[in-house]
Amino acid sequence: MNQKFNEFIEIAGKLNGIGITPLLMGSVGLEVVTGRSWDAQDLDIHVPGDKRGWEVPAETSIHNWSEIVEIMESMDYTLIDLHEHEFWKEGQSVEFGIIDTLPDFSGVRIEDLEIHRIGEVNYYLLNPEQYLRVYEASSQDSYRADQNNHKDLGKIEYLKHELIKNS
Repeated sequence: MNQKFNEFIEIAGKLNGIGITPLLMGSVGLEVVTGRSWDAQDLDIHVPGDKRGWEVPAETSIHNWSEIVEIMESMDYTLIDLHEHEFWKEGQSVEFGIIDTLPDFSGVRIEDLEIHRIGEVNYYLLNPEQYLRVYEASSQDSYRADQNNHKDLGKIEYLKHELIKNS
């Protein structure tokens, strides 16, 4: 496993300690699912929060936010962007999103997520079909498309090809 995934497992274990089972999103999660490198730049972790997402003030949109900040600071991370819920440590960015926005955003239901376990650590991970739905929804978001230079389109094509091949 790569270093970013190992860091996620450490963070997830601490989140489990306060009753949160996080969802590993983004390229790191996709690397775990596909076994292929997607040149992940950061860790994207989704946790429970207000399903209205951006409509709610950043400091109240994620449940247990103050406890999450304490956990991240105890791991020597610094909160660098409250709006993005982004932390930074030694070149590593960790951003928190809201798992409860997933159904409205992509149609992926929370109850359909599969729990994975490594040692004593529990976390959610999307399957290839769910990743496809998320990346297709993301590709419709002009902000994300501009920020990612349309990298998601390659992921979408790969996932479509793999799902067809394995059906």
